[in-house]
Amino acid sequence: MSIDTTLRLLTKASGLSVTDIATAIPRAGVNTVSAWLKGDKLPGKEQLDALARVFGVPAGALLGELASTLDPARTKGEHELLAAYRRLNTKQQGALLEVARSMRPKPASKAARR
Repeated sequence: MSIDTTLRLLTKASGLSVTDIATAIPRAGVNTVSAWLKGDKLPGKEQLDALARVFGVPAGALLGELASTLDPARTKGEHELLAAYRRLNTKQQGALLEVARSMRPKPASKAARR
């Protein structure tokens, strides 16, 4: 899940408004918080720590979301695939994993390697 999605979910769950959040975060106005929630901007380290305090979650959880959002090792397709996977229910995720595992190349047998 991207950090903006996480922040939107936490905002909704907490019942806080954008103004409430902006008031609690150093150097963050309403426009900045709105940009975080839309995914147009990313919060800095101090702001992430403050967001974690506001929402009562570990800062590491938000940092983990930020890291997965910015992971340079993942291609755009991998990000899209992960996002689609996370939208599936548990049963669908299991079925998709079975299909993916069945697509893995089989290791060459000893006889074929000789």
